[in-house]
Amino acid sequence: MDVAPGGGGLWALSSKGARGGLVFGAPLFEVDGREVTAAVRGFRHVAEKPVFEGVIERVYEGDVASLEGAALVLRLRLAEDSPVVRFRYELKAKGAAKFRLTKKSGRDRLVYLSADLSGRPKRTEVIMSEFCQAAHTYRLSERAVADAEFEDSLPFMGPILAAEGGGSTAVVAYEHGSQSPTAFIEFRGSPDSKVELRAVKGNYWRGREITAASPYETVWFDAAVVKGATGDAAAAFRTFLLRRCSPNRASRMPWIFYNTWAMQERDHWWRGSRRYLHTMNEKDILGELAAAHEMGVDVFVIDAGWFEKTGDWRVSRERFPNGLGPVVAKAKECGMKLGLWFSPTEAAVSSDIMKRNLACKVMFKGRETRKHAVWETEESQNLCLVSPYWKDFADELIRVHREWGVTYFKWDAIPQFWCDAAGHFHGGAMVPEQERFECAAFEQVRYMGRIVDRLCAECPDAIVDFDVTEGGRSVGLAFLASGKFFASNNGPYHPDLDRPYDWSNPPHWANVYVYPGPARARVARGPLDMDKWVPSVLFLTHFLPDPPESSQLINIGSLVLGQNGIWGELRRVPPEGRRLFAEALAAYKKVRDDITAASPVRTGRIGASPEIHEKISGGRGAVVIFSTDRGEHVYVTRAAAGPVLWIGGDATVEKDARGRAVIRAKFDRLNNAACAAVVFFGD
Repeated sequence: MDVAPGGGGLWALSSKGARGGLVFGAPLFEVDGREVTAAVRGFRHVAEKPVFEGVIERVYEGDVASLEGAALVLRLRLAEDSPVVRFRYELKAKGAAKFRLTKKSGRDRLVYLSADLSGRPKRTEVIMSEFCQAAHTYRLSERAVADAEFEDSLPFMGPILAAEGGGSTAVVAYEHGSQSPTAFIEFRGSPDSKVELRAVKGNYWRGREITAASPYETVWFDAAVVKGATGDAAAAFRTFLLRRCSPNRASRMPWIFYNTWAMQERDHWWRGSRRYLHTMNEKDILGELAAAHEMGVDVFVIDAGWFEKTGDWRVSRERFPNGLGPVVAKAKECGMKLGLWFSPTEAAVSSDIMKRNLACKVMFKGRETRKHAVWETEESQNLCLVSPYWKDFADELIRVHREWGVTYFKWDAIPQFWCDAAGHFHGGAMVPEQERFECAAFEQVRYMGRIVDRLCAECPDAIVDFDVTEGGRSVGLAFLASGKFFASNNGPYHPDLDRPYDWSNPPHWANVYVYPGPARARVARGPLDMDKWVPSVLFLTHFLPDPPESSQLINIGSLVLGQNGIWGELRRVPPEGRRLFAEALAAYKKVRDDITAASPVRTGRIGASPEIHEKISGGRGAVVIFSTDRGEHVYVTRAAAGPVLWIGGDATVEKDARGRAVIRAKFDRLNNAACAAVVFFGD
């Protein structure tokens, strides 16, 4: 990969061995009522430094030719082993100069970049933020962009655009997030095969001041030119996200995660406790922790209810009279990491953090959010993350880490659209309410990233996952530059499937897929669609360990494809079931790094019969075959495979002349034909 200023535009990107490159035009801003194309009088290379292992940051700066007293900064992050470059722009004032971003038309006027895609006629939009109501989770969508869309200059939101032609593929992406089709940023083509990336709404507020101390920083962008077809570009982009996008490496590790929430739900609905916090006590938590250790779990996460009140995030002495000390000690003895649930936007009315941040309350049309009890704890209200509160919350997480050694932080209940308050970091009283509302929604995920990065600077082993198991949340590439997604819960609710359900007096679980067996696992595998472009390790989903063995094999086969989560009631799993998980996960741990690195190969759709997944890198990895039919399925791996480490289910393996594995899996169970065959390959 090579980047250089100029090249017929502001700067150019090329890749060794790949025909053609990308030439980027200068961004366009509306400044003080006029459009300014930020072409520069020559870029100066002003800085270069390592960011994290394998990645350097190179900074260029140049005076804006058409705006006296303004400079444009180009910040590039590069890795020798990746064709993908990560970059952003900063528009800043020099000396005592001062400018304002404006909106003469009442809409954002900002073009982040332009590029010529001539000679690359096969164009694909990759969409991450389509919430599939039938599965109640996000599914990846790849959509061919027709020539007519460029000819008619129609918008599309991405966040990834791939353009293939002439033996290479160009990729342009932006790091933000929103619900399709509610775009904050969009691509727009033109009849001459050029594409622009434009702001739509919320990217800035009118009158946003630019000074030397307060430059305007764009979101991050990603670009690459890759030799080969779109699939080759997807593999390169996937590897970039895994290895070279984020310094927060713990979020990319394929550890096995356990979460207490399904245990709490089961106790509430099936055991008749009518309380979600009935099992939130030292005895039950230590019992689950011991069972989790026996089964091979690496990270033990205590979900909602461990705290006395939201906001201050202190351990409930009512439920844990000894604090978390015994749990921390047991986790350490077992070599397990400890995690806790948090709701970043909620703070109890009486909490110290609320008292310090009264001016940071979420407001909409002059009203605060209603007071509400959070999982059977004290009433809370909502605080805006796009306000000074963000640092207070980050420091509270750092305190929890220092006090208890917690390294995993599960974030829940962060809707994207809800605050139009003046005086936060999304516009003052002179800015119209709707603009403040849109800007808060736009900025929210950026402040979430700042919180994670502040935490990780203090605790490099920290993992933060953002629960996106509901619609209306910021789903895209932005948060994945800092953390990961909690991607799927118990699947859809009864009303999602048009099944009658009385929300005011629920007689049973509102979720549909809460039982062991093939159905829930089939739905929960939905986010694996993302794995072509975005590593599945970034989409945590929990699977059930309950018997019968056929269900256990289905859930083992599902989780080792990268979603890596277990929940349920581990103490109630029979000893033979815990042993099965222990054996399978012990084998998985020998090759999990290889499975994580491997781009997916899949035969059959998720839920089809058969549905076959291959994840092999350098001969090491796994093949999982799911079937709902009796009979035999034969599969030959695309890659050469090493020796067999472990087989789950009724399967045999032979090798062909090229070292590929020939797997014959039989499915002939009398009581339940649905099952899985799981094969791990190692050295």
